[in-house]
Amino acid sequence: MKQYGKYIQTGMVCVLFSLGVFAQNSATVVTDIFHISGNCEMCKERIEHAALALKPTIQANWNIKTGQLVIEYDSALISKIAVQQKIAEAGHDNESFKASEEIYKSLPSCCHYQRSGKGEARNTLHSISGVIVEETIKGKIHPVAGATVKSLHSGESFITDSTGVFQFQSTLPAPVVISYVEFSPDTITITNTDIVTVTLKNASAVDLKTITITSKKAPAYLSVRNIYNTRTLGAAELSKAACCNLSESFETSPSVDVSYSDAVTGIRQIQLLGLSGIYTQLLTENVPELKGLTGNYGLTFIPGPWIESIQITKGVGSVVNGYESIAGQINIEEKKPDNTERLLINTYANSMGRVEANINLTQRLNDKWSTALLTHTDAVAWQHDGNHDGFVDMPGGRQFNIINRWKYMDNNGWIAQFSIKALNDNRYAGQRGSHHGTDNSTGDHYHVDIHAEQYAVTGKLGYVFPQHKYKSLGLIVSGNTYNNQSVYGINTYSGKQKHVYANLIYQSIIGTTAHKYRTGLSFSNENYNEIYTADHSGHTGDSDEPGHNHGAPGSSGETVVYTRNEIIPGAFLEYTYTTPFNLSVVAGIRADHHNYFGWITTPRLNLKYDFSEHTNVRISAGSGYRVANIFAENAAAFVSSRQFKIMNASHSYGYGLDPEKAWTAGINFLHSFKLYQRSGIVSIDAYRTNFINQTVADFDAGPQEVYFYNLDGKSYSNNIQVEVNYELLKKLDVRVAYRWLDVKTTYWGETLEKPLLSKHRAFINLEYKTGDKWKFDFTTQWYGRKRIPYTASNPAELRLNDYSPAYIQVTAQVTRKLNDKWEIYAGGENLTGYRQKNPILDAAHPFSKYFDGSLVWGPVTGRMIYLGGRFTL
Repeated sequence: MKQYGKYIQTGMVCVLFSLGVFAQNSATVVTDIFHISGNCEMCKERIEHAALALKPTIQANWNIKTGQLVIEYDSALISKIAVQQKIAEAGHDNESFKASEEIYKSLPSCCHYQRSGKGEARNTLHSISGVIVEETIKGKIHPVAGATVKSLHSGESFITDSTGVFQFQSTLPAPVVISYVEFSPDTITITNTDIVTVTLKNASAVDLKTITITSKKAPAYLSVRNIYNTRTLGAAELSKAACCNLSESFETSPSVDVSYSDAVTGIRQIQLLGLSGIYTQLLTENVPELKGLTGNYGLTFIPGPWIESIQITKGVGSVVNGYESIAGQINIEEKKPDNTERLLINTYANSMGRVEANINLTQRLNDKWSTALLTHTDAVAWQHDGNHDGFVDMPGGRQFNIINRWKYMDNNGWIAQFSIKALNDNRYAGQRGSHHGTDNSTGDHYHVDIHAEQYAVTGKLGYVFPQHKYKSLGLIVSGNTYNNQSVYGINTYSGKQKHVYANLIYQSIIGTTAHKYRTGLSFSNENYNEIYTADHSGHTGDSDEPGHNHGAPGSSGETVVYTRNEIIPGAFLEYTYTTPFNLSVVAGIRADHHNYFGWITTPRLNLKYDFSEHTNVRISAGSGYRVANIFAENAAAFVSSRQFKIMNASHSYGYGLDPEKAWTAGINFLHSFKLYQRSGIVSIDAYRTNFINQTVADFDAGPQEVYFYNLDGKSYSNNIQVEVNYELLKKLDVRVAYRWLDVKTTYWGETLEKPLLSKHRAFINLEYKTGDKWKFDFTTQWYGRKRIPYTASNPAELRLNDYSPAYIQVTAQVTRKLNDKWEIYAGGENLTGYRQKNPILDAAHPFSKYFDGSLVWGPVTGRMIYLGGRFTL
């Protein structure tokens, strides 16, 4: 009888990307699959050699990750039992025979796998692991990422990783439910600690009804196993808020601060470890797309519905991706063609007049090729001025954004990816009634016009050696161009950037899998061309300058041009050692040659020690290095009458300032626990960043200027954060955090707190679900006072206090799932309606020398309500 759809069949099957199948006419040739205990590459060679020693054996392949042996033999001449006995005699336990203690102890230390004990109590928790694979119609095997394994003992659900592997703890026997999109769910019972494999089979060409996968795994989780201090924000976490773009994707994360950069443009900025986002290396799937002139503005270039996950790493990360990580790394994984929804339509509208639409399309062309088309557009329908200062609260304009992705993966170890991106963004802000795109030299109305275009091409090619899965070779190549043409009142800025990047990575082991290394070569060519015209003819220059100005745009109508062409070849080596006594070490170093600044050496060290399976400590230390882009990174000063002044320039290229260099060291304690049968995790961080040199942006020298100069003194950041995640009640998850900062810089001989930064921050996030229909999210944040830059020389009515008041922000969202395809959500931001009073100094006279919209310490918009919907296939 013909069966329709797909069904799940369990059994002991190996994850193999390439399985050689020999043509055999004899019916006695069989293929068998069973589990063999082992650890490393030496084990693999020993197991396969023992199996092949029985001469009728045709082929044997043991997988290190799953422990599964796939073997072909002539059943008329030998038996499965004979093969298992031969392997046990070589020192490896299996389901039929256990190696003798003498032979086991004679194996090298790296081969001492964990042996099953005898006579254990029935309620003993066991580590259960397995892999989920999909068998295509043609009989080929692929790992399944994103499948759900639900334990019926605890009610918890676990998601398979990119290789299809899952792991959890449970008593035996352990009944679990396996579910995955477009497959019928099935229940199986795991009776031992052998690695179990579940195969998803295609029963017919007729698809079953799509199954919705639900997961109890935390939508934002800290990995106990990762050597780095990394938090992953998954799709469930990102759906807690509207997350229209990357800059709005950290609202529920206590590690990243998000604030408006100024009171006019609506651009948001992020901070990590108390440092501006420019000190955090931003990567898109390990490619440095968001760097240089894109600055904070580039955070709006990645729409939220495109994002699969975000990995936030505190402290120095890997040397493989470059030398620019100082406070940490943020890597954005965009949705892949082969493992995301076939169709996603997302719409959004808010009470400020902003509307958005996203359409994601994916198509699997065959068992090797897949493609995706991700599109986005947004616009602002009307102007809104909630505080009646004459300036619109949310900039108008529109954005068009598109990406076309292609992916190829075969069973011979080859993986290739290719993408093309195009973006066109126009942003209009300023006074209500101003005419954008017209000549503003008359000074009738103050308007801001920002026109940005970005085009990018990225290609990745990877090869995993089929017979040596630990060995791989990868090449990443990307190129992008960015163009920003902006008008700020009567001043103009033009910034153009071209970037070509390549990274070749080779990965292998030294002897055993306990010793791994990655090495490679990189190349970066960054070309910058900036033109800034400032007209301060209406301003008096009566402030005392604390130094000498070198060619900066300070006088009336002066135009300055800054160009540089950076050429940076580099090499790196990263070594990972996993010791037998619960210590893991990642030590890396890279050397790059900068055509302006010579050799750059970047050492980094990351350690993790496991006190137990649930408790560990991480220690990291290393250096970072970067070249500042003073205009793009301080674009908030454009929305003011401040003059840009570069002091004590030491050379002719770029801005004449030295590159920035800093050392960051930190420690992280992580403990997962169970209280009243519900899971929780505690994390404690302490980090310090110490700058050897820094490009100081000084807003304190005077309210009519911003000075840029090399650090002459101290600049540091101390960060301590405590965070607790716990399921307080059934289906009620709570995240509570407190963060303390001590960030200071020397400004002309005086060490001051970094301005517009809260020293204290408290955070609480609540998530409650009722079945799979309703989800409620509630976030409250308390910010302590912030130091405000110097304004005492202004007229009395235009002076600000030295410190801002503390304040609270509240956001909430309700999501209703209507069926397997439709869901709607509604929410609000800044629900208390609290906003900074008079965020723009002298807003009534935007062309006076006192006008300043850059001193933003709190919310600049009032309460905002939004509504959206998602349709998924």
